Amino acid sequence: MTKQFAPIEKTPRTFLPDDFKVTDWASLQPWFDELLARELPTKADLEHWLRDISELEAVISEDACWRQINMTLDTTNKAYEEAFTFFCMEIEPKMKPYGFELNKKLLANPFEKELDSQQYFPYLRNVDNSIKLYREENVQLQADMSIQAQQFGVISGAMSIEMDGKEYTMQQAAKFLQNPDRTLREAAFTKMAERRLQDKDKLNDLFNTLIGLRQQIAVNAGFDNYRDYKFRELGRFDYTVDDCFAFHAAVKEHILPLQAMLTNFRKSRLGLDVMKPWDADAEPVGTQPLQPFHGGKELSDKAVEVFNKLRPYFSGCLQTMQEMKRMDLESRKGKAPGGYNCPLAETGVPFIFMNAAGTMGDVITMMHEGGHAVHSFLSHHQPLSAFKEYPMEIAELASMSMELFTMEHWDIFFADSKELDRARLEEMERVISVLPWIATIDKFQHWIYTHVGHTNDERKAAWLEILNEFSTGIVDWTGFEDYRAHSWQKQLHLFEVPFYYIEYGIAQLGAIAMWRQYRQNKEQALDNYMAALSLGYTKTLKELYSTAGIKFDLSPAYVKELADFVVPVLNDMGVSK
Repeated sequence: MTKQFAPIEKTPRTFLPDDFKVTDWASLQPWFDELLARELPTKADLEHWLRDISELEAVISEDACWRQINMTLDTTNKAYEEAFTFFCMEIEPKMKPYGFELNKKLLANPFEKELDSQQYFPYLRNVDNSIKLYREENVQLQADMSIQAQQFGVISGAMSIEMDGKEYTMQQAAKFLQNPDRTLREAAFTKMAERRLQDKDKLNDLFNTLIGLRQQIAVNAGFDNYRDYKFRELGRFDYTVDDCFAFHAAVKEHILPLQAMLTNFRKSRLGLDVMKPWDADAEPVGTQPLQPFHGGKELSDKAVEVFNKLRPYFSGCLQTMQEMKRMDLESRKGKAPGGYNCPLAETGVPFIFMNAAGTMGDVITMMHEGGHAVHSFLSHHQPLSAFKEYPMEIAELASMSMELFTMEHWDIFFADSKELDRARLEEMERVISVLPWIATIDKFQHWIYTHVGHTNDERKAAWLEILNEFSTGIVDWTGFEDYRAHSWQKQLHLFEVPFYYIEYGIAQLGAIAMWRQYRQNKEQALDNYMAALSLGYTKTLKELYSTAGIKFDLSPAYVKELADFVVPVLNDMGVSK
Protein backbone atom coordinates (compact mmCIF):
# COMPACT_ATOMS: atom_id res chain seq x y z
CA MET A 1 0.00 0.00 0.00
CA THR A 2 1.30 3.45 -0.93
CA LYS A 3 2.34 5.56 2.02
CA GLN A 4 0.09 8.52 2.63
CA PHE A 5 -0.06 11.03 5.42
CA ALA A 6 -2.98 12.91 6.92
CA PRO A 7 -2.79 16.65 6.26
CA ILE A 8 -1.93 18.33 9.55
CA GLU A 9 0.26 21.24 10.57
CA LYS A 10 1.81 22.21 13.85
CA THR A 11 0.01 25.27 15.23
CA PRO A 12 2.24 28.24 14.32
CA ARG A 13 3.51 30.41 17.17
CA THR A 14 2.78 34.12 17.01
CA PHE A 15 2.96 34.85 20.74
CA LEU A 16 5.76 32.70 22.13
CA PRO A 17 9.22 32.41 20.52
CA ASP A 18 9.63 29.35 18.29
CA ASP A 19 12.44 28.04 20.49
CA PHE A 20 10.60 28.53 23.79
CA LYS A 21 10.47 25.46 26.01
CA VAL A 22 8.73 24.91 29.33
CA THR A 23 11.43 24.61 31.99
CA ASP A 24 10.20 26.27 35.16
CA TRP A 25 7.64 28.75 36.43
CA ALA A 26 10.04 31.69 36.23
CA SER A 27 10.20 31.37 32.44
CA LEU A 28 6.42 31.01 32.12
CA GLN A 29 5.19 33.68 34.50
CA PRO A 30 6.02 36.73 32.31
CA TRP A 31 3.77 35.41 29.54
CA PHE A 32 0.87 34.99 31.97
CA ASP A 33 1.55 38.45 33.40
CA GLU A 34 1.43 39.99 29.93
CA LEU A 35 -1.88 38.33 29.13
CA LEU A 36 -3.38 39.42 32.42
CA ALA A 37 -2.22 43.03 32.03
CA ARG A 38 -3.10 43.47 28.36
CA GLU A 39 -5.74 46.05 27.44
CA LEU A 40 -8.59 44.71 25.30
CA PRO A 41 -10.45 47.75 23.95
CA THR A 42 -12.05 46.02 20.91
CA LYS A 43 -13.62 42.72 19.99
CA ALA A 44 -10.66 42.04 17.66
CA ASP A 45 -8.28 42.57 20.59
CA LEU A 46 -10.27 40.12 22.69
CA GLU A 47 -10.20 37.48 19.96
CA HIS A 48 -6.43 37.97 19.43
CA TRP A 49 -5.92 37.65 23.21
CA LEU A 50 -7.87 34.39 23.24
CA ARG A 51 -5.66 33.03 20.45
CA ASP A 52 -2.55 33.93 22.45
CA ILE A 53 -3.94 32.20 25.54
CA SER A 54 -4.69 29.19 23.36
CA GLU A 55 -1.13 29.11 22.05
CA LEU A 56 0.33 29.26 25.54
CA GLU A 57 -2.05 26.52 26.72
CA ALA A 58 -1.09 24.30 23.77
CA VAL A 59 2.64 24.63 24.42
CA ILE A 60 2.28 23.91 28.13
CA SER A 61 -0.18 21.07 27.54
CA GLU A 62 2.10 19.32 25.06
CA ASP A 63 5.05 19.61 27.43
CA ALA A 64 3.00 18.18 30.31
CA CYS A 65 1.74 15.35 28.10
CA TRP A 66 5.26 14.32 27.13
CA ARG A 67 6.24 14.23 30.80
CA GLN A 68 3.36 11.84 31.49
CA ILE A 69 3.98 9.77 28.36
CA ASN A 70 7.64 9.30 29.25
CA MET A 71 6.77 8.31 32.80
CA THR A 72 4.23 5.70 31.67
CA LEU A 73 6.69 4.31 29.12
CA ASP A 74 9.19 3.62 31.91
CA THR A 75 7.89 3.77 35.47
CA THR A 76 11.35 2.79 36.75
CA ASN A 77 13.02 5.93 35.34
CA LYS A 78 13.37 8.32 38.25
CA ALA A 79 14.22 11.25 35.97
CA TYR A 80 10.89 10.87 34.17
CA GLU A 81 9.02 10.62 37.46
CA GLU A 82 10.81 13.68 38.80
CA ALA A 83 10.05 15.70 35.65
CA PHE A 84 6.37 14.85 35.93
CA THR A 85 6.34 15.55 39.66
CA PHE A 86 8.11 18.89 39.10
CA PHE A 87 5.39 19.97 36.69
CA CYS A 88 2.60 18.88 39.05
CA MET A 89 4.13 20.50 42.13
CA GLU A 90 6.08 23.51 40.85
CA ILE A 91 4.40 24.66 37.64
CA GLU A 92 0.74 23.61 37.49
CA PRO A 93 -0.23 24.99 40.95
CA LYS A 94 1.23 28.39 40.02
CA MET A 95 -0.70 28.47 36.75
CA LYS A 96 -4.10 27.85 38.29
CA PRO A 97 -4.52 31.26 39.98
CA TYR A 98 -3.61 32.90 36.67
CA GLY A 99 -6.12 30.72 34.86
CA PHE A 100 -8.77 31.86 37.32
CA GLU A 101 -7.91 35.54 36.80
CA LEU A 102 -7.77 35.19 33.01
CA ASN A 103 -11.19 33.53 33.02
CA LYS A 104 -12.59 36.38 35.10
CA LYS A 105 -11.02 38.90 32.73
CA LEU A 106 -12.69 37.18 29.78
CA LEU A 107 -16.19 37.16 31.28
CA ALA A 108 -15.82 40.76 32.48
CA ASN A 109 -14.93 42.01 28.99
CA PRO A 110 -17.90 43.79 27.35
CA PHE A 111 -17.13 42.17 23.99
CA GLU A 112 -17.46 38.66 25.41
CA LYS A 113 -21.19 38.85 24.65
CA GLU A 114 -20.40 39.51 20.98
CA LEU A 115 -18.36 36.35 20.47
CA ASP A 116 -19.97 33.86 18.09
CA SER A 117 -22.40 31.96 20.31
CA GLN A 118 -22.58 29.13 17.75
CA GLN A 119 -18.90 28.38 18.34
CA TYR A 120 -18.10 29.71 21.81
CA PHE A 121 -21.10 28.55 23.85
CA PRO A 122 -19.61 25.33 25.35
CA TYR A 123 -16.29 27.06 26.01
CA LEU A 124 -17.81 30.06 27.77
CA ARG A 125 -20.08 27.77 29.76
CA ASN A 126 -17.00 25.87 30.96
CA VAL A 127 -15.18 29.11 31.80
CA ASP A 128 -18.08 30.25 33.94
CA ASN A 129 -18.20 26.84 35.63
CA SER A 130 -14.46 26.84 36.39
CA ILE A 131 -14.69 30.30 37.98
CA LYS A 132 -17.48 29.14 40.26
CA LEU A 133 -15.51 26.02 41.29
CA TYR A 134 -12.11 27.61 41.79
CA ARG A 135 -10.73 27.73 45.32
CA GLU A 136 -7.16 28.79 46.03
CA GLU A 137 -6.89 26.30 48.88
CA ASN A 138 -7.57 23.46 46.42
CA VAL A 139 -4.59 24.20 44.18
CA GLN A 140 -2.05 22.36 46.32
CA LEU A 141 -4.53 19.59 47.14
CA GLN A 142 -5.06 18.95 43.43
CA ALA A 143 -1.31 18.82 42.89
CA ASP A 144 -0.95 16.33 45.73
CA MET A 145 -3.79 14.28 44.26
CA SER A 146 -2.09 14.11 40.84
CA ILE A 147 1.11 12.83 42.40
CA GLN A 148 -0.67 10.23 44.53
CA ALA A 149 -2.79 9.01 41.59
CA GLN A 150 0.32 8.23 39.57
CA GLN A 151 1.42 5.77 42.25
CA PHE A 152 -1.22 3.37 40.95
CA GLY A 153 0.79 3.02 37.75
CA VAL A 154 3.99 2.52 39.72
CA ILE A 155 2.43 -0.22 41.87
CA SER A 156 0.66 -1.94 38.96
CA GLY A 157 3.59 -1.59 36.58
CA ALA A 158 5.76 -3.57 38.99
CA MET A 159 3.39 -6.56 38.99
CA SER A 160 4.50 -9.69 37.13
CA ILE A 161 4.25 -13.48 37.40
CA GLU A 162 6.47 -16.37 36.39
CA MET A 163 5.30 -19.12 34.07
CA ASP A 164 7.63 -21.94 33.02
CA GLY A 165 10.64 -20.02 34.27
CA LYS A 166 9.82 -16.86 32.32
CA GLU A 167 8.62 -13.55 33.72
CA TYR A 168 5.44 -11.95 32.31
CA THR A 169 3.75 -8.64 32.99
CA MET A 170 0.08 -8.90 33.94
CA GLN A 171 -0.85 -7.79 30.42
CA GLN A 172 1.39 -10.42 28.84
CA ALA A 173 0.15 -13.12 31.22
CA ALA A 174 -3.44 -12.50 30.15
CA LYS A 175 -2.81 -14.46 26.96
CA PHE A 176 -2.57 -17.67 29.02
CA LEU A 177 -6.24 -17.20 29.92
CA GLN A 178 -7.14 -17.86 26.27
CA ASN A 179 -5.24 -21.14 26.11
CA PRO A 180 -7.31 -24.32 25.52
CA ASP A 181 -5.37 -26.07 28.33
CA ARG A 182 -7.64 -25.51 31.32
CA THR A 183 -4.95 -26.51 33.83
CA LEU A 184 -2.62 -23.89 32.38
CA ARG A 185 -5.36 -21.26 32.50
CA GLU A 186 -6.10 -22.02 36.14
CA ALA A 187 -2.41 -21.85 37.06
CA ALA A 188 -2.00 -18.47 35.32
CA PHE A 189 -5.18 -17.02 36.82
CA THR A 190 -4.19 -18.21 40.30
CA LYS A 191 -0.75 -16.63 40.05
CA MET A 192 -2.20 -13.36 38.74
CA ALA A 193 -4.81 -13.27 41.52
CA GLU A 194 -2.22 -14.01 44.20
CA ARG A 195 0.09 -11.34 42.81
CA ARG A 196 -2.63 -8.70 42.85
CA LEU A 197 -3.61 -9.61 46.40
CA GLN A 198 -0.03 -9.02 47.54
CA ASP A 199 -0.65 -5.29 47.03
CA LYS A 200 -4.27 -5.13 48.20
CA ASP A 201 -3.39 -3.28 51.42
CA LYS A 202 -1.02 -0.92 49.62
CA LEU A 203 -3.74 -0.10 47.09
CA ASN A 204 -6.36 0.31 49.81
CA ASP A 205 -4.09 2.77 51.62
CA LEU A 206 -3.43 4.70 48.41
CA PHE A 207 -7.15 4.83 47.62
CA ASN A 208 -8.00 6.05 51.12
CA THR A 209 -5.47 8.85 50.72
CA LEU A 210 -7.03 9.82 47.40
CA ILE A 211 -10.56 9.74 48.84
CA GLY A 212 -9.48 12.05 51.66
CA LEU A 213 -7.93 14.57 49.27
CA ARG A 214 -10.96 14.48 46.99
CA GLN A 215 -13.45 14.97 49.80
CA GLN A 216 -11.50 17.94 51.13
CA ILE A 217 -11.44 19.52 47.67
CA ALA A 218 -15.22 19.10 47.45
CA VAL A 219 -15.84 20.60 50.89
CA ASN A 220 -13.57 23.55 50.10
CA ALA A 221 -15.64 24.22 46.99
CA GLY A 222 -18.90 24.18 48.97
CA PHE A 223 -20.12 20.65 48.18
CA ASP A 224 -21.21 17.95 50.60
CA ASN A 225 -19.43 15.22 48.69
CA TYR A 226 -16.93 14.67 45.90
CA ARG A 227 -19.52 13.06 43.59
CA ASP A 228 -21.51 16.27 43.29
CA TYR A 229 -18.36 18.35 42.97
CA LYS A 230 -16.92 16.11 40.26
CA PHE A 231 -20.10 16.18 38.19
CA ARG A 232 -19.75 19.94 38.06
CA GLU A 233 -16.00 19.88 37.43
CA LEU A 234 -16.44 17.44 34.56
CA GLY A 235 -18.97 19.81 33.01
CA ARG A 236 -21.79 17.30 32.90
CA PHE A 237 -24.36 19.79 31.69
CA ASP A 238 -26.19 17.38 29.40
CA TYR A 239 -27.05 14.63 31.89
CA THR A 240 -27.55 14.20 35.63
CA VAL A 241 -26.97 11.78 38.49
CA ASP A 242 -30.48 10.45 37.93
CA ASP A 243 -29.63 9.75 34.28
CA CYS A 244 -26.71 7.63 35.51
CA PHE A 245 -29.08 5.68 37.73
CA ALA A 246 -31.39 5.19 34.73
CA PHE A 247 -28.41 3.84 32.78
CA HIS A 248 -27.65 1.37 35.59
CA ALA A 249 -31.24 0.14 35.58
CA ALA A 250 -31.38 -0.11 31.78
CA VAL A 251 -28.17 -2.14 31.62
CA LYS A 252 -29.41 -4.50 34.31
CA GLU A 253 -32.74 -5.03 32.55
CA HIS A 254 -31.74 -5.14 28.88
CA ILE A 255 -28.00 -5.80 28.57
CA LEU A 256 -27.30 -8.29 31.37
CA PRO A 257 -29.53 -10.93 29.66
CA LEU A 258 -27.40 -10.56 26.50
CA GLN A 259 -24.25 -11.08 28.54
CA ALA A 260 -25.80 -14.21 30.06
CA MET A 261 -26.54 -15.47 26.52
CA LEU A 262 -22.92 -14.99 25.51
CA THR A 263 -21.51 -16.51 28.71
CA ASN A 264 -23.71 -19.59 28.41
CA PHE A 265 -22.73 -19.89 24.75
CA ARG A 266 -19.03 -19.98 25.70
CA LYS A 267 -19.74 -22.41 28.53
CA SER A 268 -21.52 -24.69 26.07
CA ARG A 269 -18.69 -24.47 23.53
CA LEU A 270 -16.20 -25.36 26.24
CA GLY A 271 -18.36 -28.32 27.33
CA LEU A 272 -18.27 -27.22 30.97
CA ASP A 273 -20.62 -28.15 33.80
CA VAL A 274 -19.12 -25.42 35.99
CA MET A 275 -17.58 -22.26 34.56
CA LYS A 276 -14.68 -20.73 36.48
CA PRO A 277 -13.16 -17.26 36.14
CA TRP A 278 -10.24 -18.60 34.06
CA ASP A 279 -12.72 -19.86 31.45
CA ALA A 280 -14.17 -16.48 30.47
CA ASP A 281 -11.80 -15.94 27.51
CA ALA A 282 -10.96 -19.54 26.68
CA GLU A 283 -11.52 -21.63 23.57
CA PRO A 284 -12.32 -25.35 23.39
CA VAL A 285 -9.57 -27.97 23.40
CA GLY A 286 -8.09 -28.20 19.92
CA THR A 287 -8.79 -24.53 19.20
CA GLN A 288 -5.75 -22.35 19.58
CA PRO A 289 -6.00 -18.77 20.85
CA LEU A 290 -6.23 -16.19 18.11
CA GLN A 291 -2.83 -14.81 17.12
CA PRO A 292 -3.63 -11.84 14.92
CA PHE A 293 -0.10 -10.36 14.84
CA HIS A 294 3.45 -10.71 16.09
CA GLY A 295 4.99 -7.57 17.53
CA GLY A 296 4.03 -3.91 17.57
CA LYS A 297 5.24 -3.19 14.03
CA GLU A 298 2.93 -5.80 12.50
CA LEU A 299 0.04 -4.59 14.64
CA SER A 300 0.41 -0.98 13.48
CA ASP A 301 0.99 -1.95 9.82
CA LYS A 302 -2.12 -4.12 9.74
CA ALA A 303 -4.13 -1.42 11.51
CA VAL A 304 -3.12 0.97 8.72
CA GLU A 305 -4.46 -1.49 6.13
CA VAL A 306 -7.75 -1.91 7.98
CA PHE A 307 -8.22 1.84 8.33
CA ASN A 308 -7.44 2.31 4.65
CA LYS A 309 -10.30 -0.01 3.70
CA LEU A 310 -12.65 2.30 5.60
CA ARG A 311 -11.23 5.59 4.34
CA PRO A 312 -7.71 6.53 3.21
CA TYR A 313 -7.84 9.57 5.50
CA PHE A 314 -8.03 7.26 8.54
CA SER A 315 -4.97 5.25 7.48
CA GLY A 316 -3.16 8.50 6.73
CA CYS A 317 -3.55 9.48 10.36
CA LEU A 318 -1.88 6.27 11.55
CA GLN A 319 0.89 6.50 8.97
CA THR A 320 1.67 10.05 10.04
CA MET A 321 1.96 8.77 13.61
CA GLN A 322 4.23 5.93 12.52
CA GLU A 323 6.46 8.37 10.67
CA MET A 324 6.72 10.62 13.73
CA LYS A 325 7.22 7.68 16.14
CA ARG A 326 4.05 8.50 18.01
CA MET A 327 3.30 4.89 18.99
CA ASP A 328 4.66 2.55 21.68
CA LEU A 329 2.61 -0.61 21.50
CA GLU A 330 4.31 -3.61 23.12
CA SER A 331 4.09 -4.63 26.79
CA ARG A 332 7.27 -4.81 28.86
CA LYS A 333 8.22 -4.79 32.51
CA GLY A 334 8.29 -1.33 34.04
CA LYS A 335 5.78 0.06 31.56
CA ALA A 336 2.57 1.38 33.14
CA PRO A 337 -0.57 -0.72 32.52
CA GLY A 338 -3.38 0.14 30.15
CA GLY A 339 -3.59 1.93 26.86
CA TYR A 340 -4.36 5.46 25.76
CA ASN A 341 -4.26 7.97 22.95
CA CYS A 342 -2.76 11.23 24.17
CA PRO A 343 -3.67 14.32 22.10
CA LEU A 344 -0.75 16.71 21.65
CA ALA A 345 -2.21 20.16 21.33
CA GLU A 346 0.53 22.03 19.48
CA THR A 347 1.79 19.50 16.94
CA GLY A 348 -1.67 17.97 16.56
CA VAL A 349 -0.30 14.45 16.05
CA PRO A 350 -1.22 12.31 19.08
CA PHE A 351 0.62 9.45 20.81
CA ILE A 352 -0.75 5.91 21.17
CA PHE A 353 0.40 3.94 24.22
CA MET A 354 -0.45 0.24 24.56
CA ASN A 355 0.60 -3.00 26.23
CA ALA A 356 0.16 -5.37 23.31
CA ALA A 357 1.00 -9.04 23.86
CA GLY A 358 -0.29 -10.52 20.61
CA THR A 359 -3.94 -11.09 21.54
CA MET A 360 -7.25 -10.29 19.92
CA GLY A 361 -7.86 -7.79 22.69
CA ASP A 362 -4.83 -5.88 21.46
CA VAL A 363 -6.40 -5.57 18.01
CA ILE A 364 -9.53 -4.12 19.57
CA THR A 365 -7.43 -1.71 21.64
CA MET A 366 -5.56 -0.60 18.51
CA MET A 367 -8.82 0.05 16.67
CA HIS A 368 -10.12 1.91 19.73
CA GLU A 369 -7.08 4.12 20.23
CA GLY A 370 -6.87 4.64 16.48
CA GLY A 371 -10.38 6.09 16.61
CA HIS A 372 -9.20 8.52 19.28
CA ALA A 373 -6.24 9.42 17.07
CA VAL A 374 -8.49 10.19 14.11
CA HIS A 375 -10.53 12.46 16.40
CA SER A 376 -7.34 14.34 17.33
CA PHE A 377 -6.51 14.87 13.68
CA LEU A 378 -10.02 15.93 12.67
CA SER A 379 -10.37 18.52 15.44
CA HIS A 380 -6.87 20.00 15.25
CA HIS A 381 -7.98 22.75 12.83
CA GLN A 382 -10.14 24.34 15.52
CA PRO A 383 -8.76 27.84 16.26
CA LEU A 384 -8.58 27.56 20.07
CA SER A 385 -7.11 24.80 22.21
CA ALA A 386 -10.27 24.95 24.31
CA PHE A 387 -12.34 23.99 21.25
CA LYS A 388 -10.34 20.75 21.02
CA GLU A 389 -10.93 19.76 24.65
CA TYR A 390 -13.99 17.73 23.82
CA PRO A 391 -15.79 15.77 26.55
CA MET A 392 -15.16 12.06 26.94
CA GLU A 393 -18.69 11.12 25.91
CA ILE A 394 -17.85 12.18 22.33
CA ALA A 395 -14.18 11.12 22.54
CA GLU A 396 -15.17 7.56 23.43
CA LEU A 397 -17.86 7.57 20.75
CA ALA A 398 -15.05 8.17 18.25
CA SER A 399 -13.02 5.21 19.51
CA MET A 400 -15.79 2.70 20.16
CA SER A 401 -17.48 3.38 16.84
CA MET A 402 -14.18 2.75 15.07
CA GLU A 403 -13.98 -0.69 16.68
CA LEU A 404 -17.34 -1.65 15.17
CA PHE A 405 -16.79 0.06 11.79
CA THR A 406 -13.54 -1.84 11.25
CA MET A 407 -14.92 -5.30 12.09
CA GLU A 408 -15.80 -6.15 8.50
CA HIS A 409 -12.17 -5.57 7.50
CA TRP A 410 -10.49 -7.70 10.14
CA ASP A 411 -9.67 -10.23 7.42
CA ILE A 412 -6.40 -8.24 7.30
CA PHE A 413 -5.59 -9.88 10.64
CA PHE A 414 -7.33 -13.22 9.97
CA ALA A 415 -7.06 -14.95 6.59
CA ASP A 416 -9.03 -17.92 7.92
CA SER A 417 -12.78 -17.20 7.85
CA LYS A 418 -13.42 -19.25 11.01
CA GLU A 419 -10.84 -17.22 12.91
CA LEU A 420 -12.42 -14.05 11.57
CA ASP A 421 -15.82 -15.18 12.88
CA ARG A 422 -14.26 -15.90 16.27
CA ALA A 423 -12.66 -12.45 16.34
CA ARG A 424 -15.94 -10.73 15.57
CA LEU A 425 -17.74 -12.75 18.24
CA GLU A 426 -15.03 -11.77 20.73
CA GLU A 427 -15.65 -8.11 19.92
CA MET A 428 -19.39 -8.54 20.47
CA GLU A 429 -18.69 -10.24 23.79
CA ARG A 430 -16.56 -7.26 24.78
CA VAL A 431 -19.15 -4.71 23.61
CA ILE A 432 -21.88 -6.37 25.64
CA SER A 433 -19.90 -7.42 28.73
CA VAL A 434 -18.30 -4.02 29.21
CA LEU A 435 -21.68 -2.35 29.80
CA PRO A 436 -22.54 -4.24 33.03
CA TRP A 437 -18.94 -3.67 34.21
CA ILE A 438 -19.28 0.06 33.51
CA ALA A 439 -22.56 0.14 35.45
CA THR A 440 -20.81 -1.69 38.30
CA ILE A 441 -17.85 0.69 38.47
CA ASP A 442 -20.04 3.78 38.09
CA LYS A 443 -22.54 2.75 40.75
CA PHE A 444 -19.62 1.85 43.04
CA GLN A 445 -18.18 5.34 42.60
CA HIS A 446 -21.53 6.90 43.51
CA TRP A 447 -21.48 4.80 46.70
CA ILE A 448 -17.83 5.59 47.56
CA TYR A 449 -18.15 9.36 47.44
CA THR A 450 -21.60 9.63 49.03
CA HIS A 451 -20.55 7.48 52.00
CA VAL A 452 -17.98 9.76 53.53
CA GLY A 453 -15.76 8.16 56.15
CA HIS A 454 -16.52 4.55 55.20
CA THR A 455 -14.12 1.78 56.25
CA ASN A 456 -12.27 -0.70 54.04
CA ASP A 457 -14.65 -3.45 55.13
CA GLU A 458 -17.72 -1.34 54.37
CA ARG A 459 -16.31 -0.53 50.94
CA LYS A 460 -15.63 -4.20 50.26
CA ALA A 461 -19.19 -5.13 51.26
CA ALA A 462 -20.66 -2.41 49.05
CA TRP A 463 -18.48 -3.52 46.15
CA LEU A 464 -19.64 -7.12 46.42
CA GLU A 465 -23.29 -6.11 46.63
CA ILE A 466 -23.03 -3.95 43.51
CA LEU A 467 -20.86 -6.50 41.68
CA ASN A 468 -23.44 -9.22 42.33
CA GLU A 469 -26.23 -6.97 41.09
CA PHE A 470 -24.57 -6.74 37.67
CA SER A 471 -23.28 -10.32 37.47
CA THR A 472 -24.92 -13.18 35.58
CA GLY A 473 -24.15 -15.65 38.38
CA ILE A 474 -22.92 -18.19 35.82
CA VAL A 475 -19.24 -18.09 36.85
CA ASP A 476 -18.25 -19.96 40.04
CA TRP A 477 -15.72 -17.96 42.11
CA THR A 478 -15.26 -20.54 44.87
CA GLY A 479 -11.75 -20.30 46.26
CA PHE A 480 -11.21 -16.81 44.89
CA GLU A 481 -13.64 -14.87 47.05
CA ASP A 482 -10.96 -12.55 48.44
CA TYR A 483 -9.62 -11.73 45.01
CA ARG A 484 -13.14 -10.99 43.73
CA ALA A 485 -13.78 -8.78 46.77
CA HIS A 486 -10.76 -6.68 45.77
CA SER A 487 -11.18 -6.88 42.00
CA TRP A 488 -12.11 -3.19 41.85
CA GLN A 489 -8.45 -2.43 42.54
CA LYS A 490 -7.44 -3.33 38.99
CA GLN A 491 -9.58 -0.50 37.60
CA LEU A 492 -7.19 2.35 36.78
CA HIS A 493 -9.98 4.94 36.51
CA LEU A 494 -10.90 4.65 40.19
CA PHE A 495 -7.41 5.75 41.17
CA GLU A 496 -6.37 8.13 38.41
CA VAL A 497 -9.51 9.67 36.87
CA PRO A 498 -12.45 9.41 39.30
CA PHE A 499 -15.93 9.35 37.77
CA TYR A 500 -14.46 9.07 34.29
CA TYR A 501 -16.13 5.77 33.41
CA ILE A 502 -19.83 6.27 32.73
CA GLU A 503 -18.61 8.03 29.58
CA TYR A 504 -17.60 4.64 28.20
CA GLY A 505 -21.11 3.34 28.74
CA ILE A 506 -22.76 6.34 27.13
CA ALA A 507 -20.35 6.12 24.21
CA GLN A 508 -20.77 2.35 23.88
CA LEU A 509 -24.50 2.81 23.44
CA GLY A 510 -23.73 5.57 20.93
CA ALA A 511 -21.28 3.31 19.10
CA ILE A 512 -23.94 0.59 18.74
CA ALA A 513 -26.24 3.24 17.29
CA MET A 514 -23.45 4.38 14.93
CA TRP A 515 -22.87 0.78 13.84
CA ARG A 516 -26.58 0.33 13.18
CA GLN A 517 -26.41 3.47 11.02
CA TYR A 518 -23.26 2.15 9.31
CA ARG A 519 -24.96 -1.13 8.38
CA GLN A 520 -27.78 0.85 6.79
CA ASN A 521 -25.63 3.37 4.87
CA LYS A 522 -21.86 3.09 5.25
CA GLU A 523 -20.75 6.27 3.50
CA GLN A 524 -23.38 8.44 5.17
CA ALA A 525 -22.45 7.05 8.60
CA LEU A 526 -18.75 7.78 8.00
CA ASP A 527 -19.60 11.28 6.74
CA ASN A 528 -21.63 11.91 9.90
CA TYR A 529 -18.85 10.46 12.05
CA MET A 530 -16.21 12.77 10.55
CA ALA A 531 -18.52 15.79 10.68
CA ALA A 532 -19.20 15.30 14.39
CA LEU A 533 -15.54 14.76 15.30
CA SER A 534 -14.45 17.79 13.29
CA LEU A 535 -16.55 20.03 15.54
CA GLY A 536 -14.30 19.46 18.56
CA TYR A 537 -16.22 20.96 21.49
CA THR A 538 -17.96 23.81 19.72
CA LYS A 539 -21.37 22.17 20.21
CA THR A 540 -23.14 20.58 23.16
CA LEU A 541 -23.03 16.81 23.58
CA LYS A 542 -26.56 16.39 22.31
CA GLU A 543 -25.73 18.49 19.24
CA LEU A 544 -22.56 16.48 18.59
CA TYR A 545 -24.50 13.21 18.77
CA SER A 546 -27.16 14.66 16.49
CA THR A 547 -24.49 15.65 13.95
CA ALA A 548 -23.26 12.04 14.13
CA GLY A 549 -26.79 10.96 13.18
CA ILE A 550 -27.73 9.38 16.52
CA LYS A 551 -29.50 10.23 19.79
CA PHE A 552 -27.96 11.11 23.15
CA ASP A 553 -30.25 9.00 25.32
CA LEU A 554 -29.70 6.87 28.45
CA SER A 555 -33.30 5.80 28.95
CA PRO A 556 -34.29 2.14 29.35
CA ALA A 557 -36.52 2.44 26.27
CA TYR A 558 -33.60 3.51 24.06
CA VAL A 559 -31.26 0.89 25.54
CA LYS A 560 -33.90 -1.76 24.78
CA GLU A 561 -34.07 -0.50 21.20
CA LEU A 562 -30.31 -0.94 20.79
CA ALA A 563 -30.36 -4.32 22.53
CA ASP A 564 -33.09 -5.46 20.12
CA PHE A 565 -30.78 -4.50 17.23
CA VAL A 566 -27.93 -6.57 18.69
CA VAL A 567 -29.93 -9.78 19.29
CA PRO A 568 -30.25 -10.82 15.61
CA VAL A 569 -26.57 -9.98 15.10
CA LEU A 570 -25.72 -12.43 17.87
CA ASN A 571 -28.14 -14.98 16.43
CA ASP A 572 -26.33 -14.76 13.08
CA MET A 573 -23.13 -15.59 14.98
CA GLY A 574 -24.76 -18.71 16.40
CA VAL A 575 -25.57 -17.25 19.82
CA SER A 576 -29.07 -17.82 21.14
CA LYS A 577 -30.86 -18.22 24.44
